[in-house]
Amino acid sequence: MKIEISLKDIDIQKFIGYNDTNLKSLRKFFPNLKIWTDDLNIVAEGSEEDIYEFEMVIKMLINSYYKLNKIEEIDVIETVQKTRKKIGKSETCEIITPKKKVIPHTSNQLRYIKAIEENDIVFGIGPAGTGKTFLAVAMAVKYLKEERVERIILTRPAVEAGESLGYLPGTFEEKISPYLTPLYDALYNLLPPDKVQKSIESRIIEIVPLAYMRGRTLSEAFIILDEAQNTTNGQMKMFLTRIGMRSKVVITGDITQIDLPKHRESGLVVARRILKGIPGIEFVEFNKEDVVRHPLVRLIIEAYEKYS
Repeated sequence: MKIEISLKDIDIQKFIGYNDTNLKSLRKFFPNLKIWTDDLNIVAEGSEEDIYEFEMVIKMLINSYYKLNKIEEIDVIETVQKTRKKIGKSETCEIITPKKKVIPHTSNQLRYIKAIEENDIVFGIGPAGTGKTFLAVAMAVKYLKEERVERIILTRPAVEAGESLGYLPGTFEEKISPYLTPLYDALYNLLPPDKVQKSIESRIIEIVPLAYMRGRTLSEAFIILDEAQNTTNGQMKMFLTRIGMRSKVVITGDITQIDLPKHRESGLVVARRILKGIPGIEFVEFNKEDVVRHPLVRLIIEAYEKYS
């Protein structure tokens, strides 16, 4: 079955999004449809059931366009969710935390959240600004609030470009603190400050360097390993073998920003190569179209990709 929906009097570029972002999002939500545009229409071809749902989504998006004079990818996601709820195909995408409601802004972010719900270990791999860490921390807070885990453990390798721990003043804890700042930022964004402080003091939430993971068994916990591209193969194996019963693990990283010495292979790269296909482990790949920071971030990533 084929359908053509008129986009007359609509700026098609605004409707399909920057770099066809909205169109690509529609294709991810409707993988069994062939979807394209011409000068005046958006066209889809496939099964009658999928076409029916697709037509509902597009007509709702057209109504939104007339109100806003543009369509963002989040509009596509929310419209698909509303449509599927109406026709009995609802799927949850909101993450409710004590401080705010978090909604995925791209189809890959939605897939990431669903992967975390459905698997014990999830790898989120992609460039900066795609929400890998923030969404993982939001899910951890949700799981703790719902008592699905007893604690949250957030960890990172202490590796950065251009300097080492030895160049920083203070005790080891004071030296390591700057490396863990992004994890603190995410927590304070999702929880009241007093709740964060009390949870850290009672060790319900732990924020520790990766070196502190050795020798532990982590049960009934939501564990996040951030900046995993800077783990060695040995560190990654050590971390993965810490996992105990009833735990959830999310590992995030950007393989284009590896700060290890050139002769050391990234543990994240090795894990992606050897662990794909194992039941209970899911890899979600993000790209520049998933960037939800300042629009310039996407352009910067594109420029560096062309340079490379």
